[in-house]
Amino acid sequence: MSNRVNSAETITSLGQADATSRPSRIKRFLPKTLFRRALLIIVTPLILMQAISTFVFFDRHWDTMTRRLAHMLAGDISYVVDILSPLPASNQVADITARVRKLLYMIVVVEPGAILANTSRSATGDRVERRLSEAMEERVRRPYLIDTGRENRRVVVKVQLPDGVLSVDVHEKRLYSFTPYIFLMWMVGSSLVLFAIAIVFMRNQIRPIRRLAIAARSFGMGREVGEFRPEGAAEVRQAAEAFRQMRERIQRQLTQRTEMLAGVSHDLRTPLTRMKLQLAMLGEGPEIEDLKSDVEDMEHMVEGYLAFARGEGTEELVTANPIDLVEEAVSAERRDGSDIALRVLGAGDCITEVRSQALKRAFTNLIVNAKKFATRIEVLIKIGSDEVLVLVDDNGPGIGAQYREEVFKPFHRLDPSRNPKTGGIGLGLTIARDITRNHGGDLVLEDSPLGGLRARLRLPL
Repeated sequence: MSNRVNSAETITSLGQADATSRPSRIKRFLPKTLFRRALLIIVTPLILMQAISTFVFFDRHWDTMTRRLAHMLAGDISYVVDILSPLPASNQVADITARVRKLLYMIVVVEPGAILANTSRSATGDRVERRLSEAMEERVRRPYLIDTGRENRRVVVKVQLPDGVLSVDVHEKRLYSFTPYIFLMWMVGSSLVLFAIAIVFMRNQIRPIRRLAIAARSFGMGREVGEFRPEGAAEVRQAAEAFRQMRERIQRQLTQRTEMLAGVSHDLRTPLTRMKLQLAMLGEGPEIEDLKSDVEDMEHMVEGYLAFARGEGTEELVTANPIDLVEEAVSAERRDGSDIALRVLGAGDCITEVRSQALKRAFTNLIVNAKKFATRIEVLIKIGSDEVLVLVDDNGPGIGAQYREEVFKPFHRLDPSRNPKTGGIGLGLTIARDITRNHGGDLVLEDSPLGGLRARLRLPL
């Protein structure tokens, strides 16, 4: 019974996965950028409209014009046939053919006693030939042959007379209307002009959105945005103005927090310093040592709290290589003899704008966190085209998948997962993620190939 239930659940999940994959297949063929999607919205109706117009024009106008031209030519041929039936004297035939050539623009040749070849007419000719055949059967009502395959753009129609064959040679312009080609040229030309105007217009409309995206990304990565002026359409200006006000509020809050923390730091450190001096003057003793330990713990916690609240937001951006910062952090933590391996994969230019001290502190926190619970640590740096990955692996007890987000909460420690005697106030990973996200990256925890915990830090370039 359980196997049947599992099979049904599997089929249902596969059906749902297939249903959800169908839209993604369509999205793969859609443009990714707003400029191309907006251009597609403008171009698609225009192309459809022109395609429908072209179909209607060619199916209606051209067919009507071709039918009329064919009937006009068939009427002229019928008139000549009536004049030459019965066949007059040779001198009269020459005079008639000359007048027909002058007035009707047709080269007429009479072959007395000739008979048309018994050739079946094909019904698969082009539209002009079919319309001319219909007109000849309606207006002339005599056996005929049509030859439209001349290289000199001539059309020859041969008609069987009672006592000979009449050959009529005319220019193809008597049957073909050139207005469709003129219409097609105007349509393609106007479309190209409209496309060019649409591209210029859409570029001007997309440019403010792109500038807003660049400013938002720079601000999210902790970089200096500079003077940002709203421009573009009303909705874009509204979004840009909202972003500018948000940035000012955040910067104002950061400034107020920094000023407040400077005062709090001074107020808290002063009594702690006096307590340390008083304890130093009291001499030696078990109770004195316990008090000194408590004061040191308080000082350590105060420094941790201030570092978390401060968030390294006052440090200026500098141009640096994140790989050098990782190497400095690893070298500093190797001084106590810790087993820390370092590898670098890939090559490329990793120079970018960062807060070097803050980022170095994030790397140090990850390594220190691994040192508390493991004996072997490996640091791997992967250099990509637009980002740098820093992987810190250890062979410690690790953290369960259900607790890996909780450890990033301030002052949160997982005593069941880690040794409670290792110390700490639960801010190392929180500060590391906060610094990483301030640089536009992210920090997550995963299973390590060494059997412990892996910290994956992604930093965009």
